[in-house]
Amino acid sequence: MPKVNLSTITKIQILSAVCLLGIIGIFFAPPIAQNPAYHQFADQSTLASIPNAMNVLSNIFFAWVGLAGLLLLTKQHSLTLVESLKYAYALFFAGLILVAFGSGYYHWIPDNQTLVWDRLPMTIAFMSFFPALLAERVSPSISAKLFPVLVVAGVASIVYWSLSEQAGHGDLRPYALVQFLPMLLTPLILLLFDSRYDRSSDLWWVLFWYLVAKIFEATDQLIYDWLIVVSGHSLKHIAASIGCFIYLRHLHRRQLVHS
Repeated sequence: MPKVNLSTITKIQILSAVCLLGIIGIFFAPPIAQNPAYHQFADQSTLASIPNAMNVLSNIFFAWVGLAGLLLLTKQHSLTLVESLKYAYALFFAGLILVAFGSGYYHWIPDNQTLVWDRLPMTIAFMSFFPALLAERVSPSISAKLFPVLVVAGVASIVYWSLSEQAGHGDLRPYALVQFLPMLLTPLILLLFDSRYDRSSDLWWVLFWYLVAKIFEATDQLIYDWLIVVSGHSLKHIAASIGCFIYLRHLHRRQLVHS
């Protein structure tokens, strides 16, 4: 896909402006409490004494991708990475393993307390994927400085939400910011900045499966009414893990085309 013909400084200014608008916009919005109905998933069937079994078990695919990613990271030249950000890729794959356990735990006992352990590893994964993309497309040095800040901000957003819920005035705004702003910025980065690697179309497929996962999440009951055997939320886990697998395959198969 052809890139927009602008100077690097201008492109960075565009990204910075979108970030600033997102941050200002989210904090001008009213506080967002967690809807208690969120925990009422369509498929609540039990299998082999596992409550909400499909929603619990469908998380296994995250663990598989995470373990495969960490294993390949230990093998020299198995993945093509920005070496200075190797720890970001490692944390991303470790985050996927934690997602499998955290989301499985949450769906076993769905409430606000267990939801913390679902969202925390997801946020760690988001906040690791995004700096890796910044390093590949924008600047490794800027990304290295931002990486710890983004991870801390992601964790802090979950802690803040949990404490606000316990205090009776739940506020999901910071969590919404750290989840959705990187996903908004990612296609912008893909459009504005050239990659040093081939197979750039893989990343558009990652975004596609993320969007599919969100659609499945929003149509949980509708899909369960149609299919009976599986709900939209279980398919959300599978679709999201497909996106993660495509990203792993991208790192495994891509080649450096220019430095």
